[in-house]
Amino acid sequence: MITLYGDLRSRAHRVAWMLKELEMPFEHVPTHFLDGSTRTPEYLRINPNGRVPALKDGDLVLFESLAINLYLARKYGGPLAPSDLREDALATQWTLWVLTEIEKPLLLTAANLFLFAEGERNAQEAEAMKRKLGRPFKVLDAHLREQPFLLGDRFTVADLNVSSVMTLVPLSGMTLDEWPALNAWLTQCLERPAAADWKPIRFRIPRPPTPLAMLESFV
Repeated sequence: MITLYGDLRSRAHRVAWMLKELEMPFEHVPTHFLDGSTRTPEYLRINPNGRVPALKDGDLVLFESLAINLYLARKYGGPLAPSDLREDALATQWTLWVLTEIEKPLLLTAANLFLFAEGERNAQEAEAMKRKLGRPFKVLDAHLREQPFLLGDRFTVADLNVSSVMTLVPLSGMTLDEWPALNAWLTQCLERPAAADWKPIRFRIPRPPTPLAMLESFV
């Protein structure tokens, strides 16, 4: 039996989405990063980083949501899995790319648009991060003008990993009109039935006291 730890309003959503795409039964243990659940001795034995999600598959314990998804795709196969070494390399490439190019500036944008309480938001920070996102959005849009999905003509773990990071785009009210291929692809990915858990994400996080602490809080 597979066990998934994490609140589905967190990065655990990415793994739940993958498990549902694979039609894999799993036990879900709600573990929220805002209520201290990730700091208990019991949970720290599962993930010593004190973060979610974590996954148990038999005697294997994994953390890092996107790495978990790559593992699930490789182990359980199906159309979402890489079909050969080339696709495996490309899925890994896009997964690392979305982490290094998009996740942090998108989180900082979303924080200043809706995750922070209204009085703690900074419009200038949000605009600065939006400008920073323009470059990777342009790269992704150009790639998707050539083919419907990241690896070709079918939805794979690469699309799931990248689009799951980008759920914060519609949640924060950002528009992607400047990148129509990206916009159409993201809409198609997030409308998949297995992805539905992202839609009710509505919570607030406190603004850290310093810019450095704010960056570290999103790492």
